[in-house]
Amino acid sequence: MKTLIEYIAKSLVDHPEEVQVSEVEGEQTTVLELKVSKEDLGKVIGKQGRTARAMRTILSAASTKCKKRTVLEILE
Repeated sequence: MKTLIEYIAKSLVDHPEEVQVSEVEGEQTTVLELKVSKEDLGKVIGKQGRTARAMRTILSAASTKCKKRTVLEILE
């Protein structure tokens, strides 16, 4: 899951070297924290959050297939 979000984020931004994805494991849920540069934050979120929602949908579908629950948080 981590590599999937990292790949998508690096494809969207102007500064792919500043993309960081950290994984926080919980008992039932895994939280992926995505951190990008300030200039690229708008590109990752998209108009009215559409890009972020699409990334969360893809992540949800992939995690369902693995029978896990994964949540994406975009950090500033």
